[in-house]
Amino acid sequence: MAAAAAEEAEDCWESEWDWWMAESMRLYNDLHVFELQETTRVIEWIQDRSICVAGCHLGKKNEILELSLPQKLCAKGNKGLCPERDFKVEHGGFSDRPIYDLNHVPGTSLLVSSGPPDTSLQVWRLATDESNAIELVSTLQHQAAGGRWAKISVTCSPTPQVLHGSKVSDLTIQEIESQKVRFTVGADVHDPISVLEFLDHSTFSICSLNGCLWLADTRQRPSLIGRSDLPASSSSGCHWTMGLGSGHSKAAMLSSDGHVAVTDFRDLNKTLSLAELRVPTSGLNNDYLCLTWAPCLQGHIAVSGFNGTVHVYDTSSWSADSGSVEPTFVHRGHGVTAEPNREIPPVTRHAWHPWKPQTLLSAAGDSSFHVWDWVAGNSAR
Repeated sequence: MAAAAAEEAEDCWESEWDWWMAESMRLYNDLHVFELQETTRVIEWIQDRSICVAGCHLGKKNEILELSLPQKLCAKGNKGLCPERDFKVEHGGFSDRPIYDLNHVPGTSLLVSSGPPDTSLQVWRLATDESNAIELVSTLQHQAAGGRWAKISVTCSPTPQVLHGSKVSDLTIQEIESQKVRFTVGADVHDPISVLEFLDHSTFSICSLNGCLWLADTRQRPSLIGRSDLPASSSSGCHWTMGLGSGHSKAAMLSSDGHVAVTDFRDLNKTLSLAELRVPTSGLNNDYLCLTWAPCLQGHIAVSGFNGTVHVYDTSSWSADSGSVEPTFVHRGHGVTAEPNREIPPVTRHAWHPWKPQTLLSAAGDSSFHVWDWVAGNSAR
């Protein structure tokens, strides 16, 4: 009986896989399926022709890799003439701790990472003429009592700096190379942080896990100059994350029960639009929640972390009370490529291509890594 059940599951999986592969011809302009050596929670662009990924496992050494994109994904002309159709490991290194967050400092060879078990940061240097490895060059220690791993954001102006902290009250800006502290928030607010983002070299935004949106200005005291309490979601204890729109004037906040609120930083107390996404929320790992705005497709966001899918939505028609909304496209590839009789791996991270409007990269818990460009008008619901 067990053997028959296993054979039936195998046949069912093969049937679903065959169906999805057949459908992909209709649903995607481009679809590339790769396998990483380790699960990654980060996809960080290095300019626009390579990315960094990194292992996120506790209790072992984790690789940090710079991968060059296949030439086909970089080509603007005849893609059929591109000989290289796979990612290539350009450089790599090893971290003694898991990497949960990773930022590249624009215009430099510096990377900053964070992860458990504490709030310290690691500073890396990409490979140079003298070294072919990604090397750990320093560690930034930040004393925060009872703090989780630190969330980070970086800027290169006026010098390479990193904003970091696990709670609002612990927020600090440090110069990366001298480690000199340039700013502390100085606020008695102990909300745990979900996302940090520099808006420019002197202002930054904070999204807390409990759904508060803050705006801070390093030139003012008190530095926290705005706060927005979002409308209550449908269930208590929700976790929230945030993504910034192009130009950094809008923020979209996503809750673990599938609600999205869009706010303008010029008036934090006004919610521009509200929507409820049709995403599964049972058995959710809140650590994987991710919302990003498309850099070249106006008004579009992508969300992931709920299961093995990535949902794309067009927010341009949303209102202050949009109710339940339908996705423009759903990428299901990580779910149907899962082995039979195994739990569908959650999507751990996604990222938009910097100049291809409908191209995204996504990684899942089974180390699968996809690059896909969907056909407009095919929802794949």
